[in-house]
Amino acid sequence: NNHPEQLLRFIEVIENSLGKKAERILEPMQPGDVKETYADLTAIRRDLGFQPTTTIDDGIPRFTSWYRDYHNI
Repeated sequence: NNHPEQLLRFIEVIENSLGKKAERILEPMQPGDVKETYADLTAIRRDLGFQPTTTIDDGIPRFTSWYRDYHNI
């Protein structure tokens, strides 16, 4: 998608997918940290007509399931 996801929300989805809690050490922004980043999909939409449809709520669990199966975890 063409908008940023909140990092803590992203971590929450990974935690739920793995059934484990991450060790969180929250610190202030550090020099060089990027406050916000996201993909610019303008070119791929224009050139290929691609429109992403997978949300992090669907994609992260699918990825972690694939990763576990692939690595026999």
